[in-house]
Amino acid sequence: MRVVLYDTRKEGVSKDFAGGMGIGIYPKYAGLRNKLFRYMYRRDRRPTALLLAHLAAIFQRLGHQVEYAEDLFVAGADLYVFCPALMSLAAEIQVMARVRKENPRARVLVVGTVASVLPGALEGLGVTVVKGEAEQLYWKLDEVLGNSGAAISLGTLEDLDAIPLPDWTVFQPQRFRIGHDFWRFPTGLVQSSRGCTFKCNYCPYIILENSTRFRDPEAVVAEIGLGIRRWGFRSFKFRDPLFGLNRDNVFRLAELLARLPQRIQFSVESRIELMRPEVLTELRRAGLTAITVGIETPNEQTLRKYHRAPIRDDRQREFVATCRRLGIRTVAGFMIGFPGDTRESIANVVGYAKQVGPTYANFNVVTPYPGTEFFAQIKDQIADFDFSKYTVYTPVLKYTHLTAEELAERHNWCYRRFYFRWQYLRENAHLLWPGLQRFGLGSVERPLPRRSQPHAAAPGPHTMAGVGGRGPGQRGSEKAA
Repeated sequence: MRVVLYDTRKEGVSKDFAGGMGIGIYPKYAGLRNKLFRYMYRRDRRPTALLLAHLAAIFQRLGHQVEYAEDLFVAGADLYVFCPALMSLAAEIQVMARVRKENPRARVLVVGTVASVLPGALEGLGVTVVKGEAEQLYWKLDEVLGNSGAAISLGTLEDLDAIPLPDWTVFQPQRFRIGHDFWRFPTGLVQSSRGCTFKCNYCPYIILENSTRFRDPEAVVAEIGLGIRRWGFRSFKFRDPLFGLNRDNVFRLAELLARLPQRIQFSVESRIELMRPEVLTELRRAGLTAITVGIETPNEQTLRKYHRAPIRDDRQREFVATCRRLGIRTVAGFMIGFPGDTRESIANVVGYAKQVGPTYANFNVVTPYPGTEFFAQIKDQIADFDFSKYTVYTPVLKYTHLTAEELAERHNWCYRRFYFRWQYLRENAHLLWPGLQRFGLGSVERPLPRRSQPHAAAPGPHTMAGVGGRGPGQRGSEKAA
């Protein structure tokens, strides 16, 4: 069977972020400084969604020919697989309609978070929506293709290590780079856990589950070793929504990464309270270069209103200072554009961002993702249901004190106020340009490598749990018509 994995990068969409809902890039604001911001976003070529790499491996293992089509229409295939982001959904629906018109015998599967929460948007197209974790097609492809309904629910996997390792070959992985996290490329994606246990009601990561499943650290490092050898990856971004929840796994993972015959760079996304100094030190020793955390807003009342557990101000500043001392970049997410925001409240967010002092500050515009409690809670305050605008940088709500145009101007202002400061350069130049440390500028505390244990080779792919016939242990496999 000839299988085409369809993808798009139009408008700079990155599908692997925001829980699979996807994000865009910095808008086209006027002015030289804004062109610089946009260049910093556009210089990267973020990796293809990890799900598509898993599906490439799965279809190949099942004996099928796999092709990757990025913004191209490929005729004559037997099966087309789409994994739309929210902002690319309308454009990909047009391609699905063309496939069904020009190749009516072909099957079309639509996978991913957006397909799971918006199956109604795909009605009448003659496609099959695969709800849940599509990696289960490894065991259930025949069942899905034999399904006569418009949707089928596969639920989630108990054993994440049973999933075949991703295959990046067809995606031109040598071009992948994420510049704010690393300075060694190409960059691969990897995952050591799935799910999140927190309750933030605007977060797309908890739409499908509000619990966490973990992989075996040995299996994770085996996957990284394969990425190094086969595709030349020199950096890896962990796609865990909440890295570090299992403390024992973190220390074991750090130990194994430090034993790799080739040193790598890696980055994680977590919460500040999970990244204590002893954890940061071990991860830095193993190659950690950047951590993404959500700070959102200094307004504790706003955080509690949307079920976000606040963190004390001093802990946030201490965390950033510890990372800076160890030479770890911090990428902090801040949110503006809640319905009741004012110019003053947005200015407070920027002022607080300056106090905390992360290496990078992302000022995201509040976006109501379908399927979240937040979306249902403020549905009557949503001004625009055109999902192509749901980029995390575009105002789409009705605001009590601001117009959408005024909020967009404030968004632009946030970036200018935060980055164009001498203090910002003084504090972060040695992290932005690590070569400066050779000249004694911004010297960092470098953890010494462990010498207590021999540096054995990393475990090979044969250690992967689940390979060789062990069952996957599915949950929630009930079909939906």
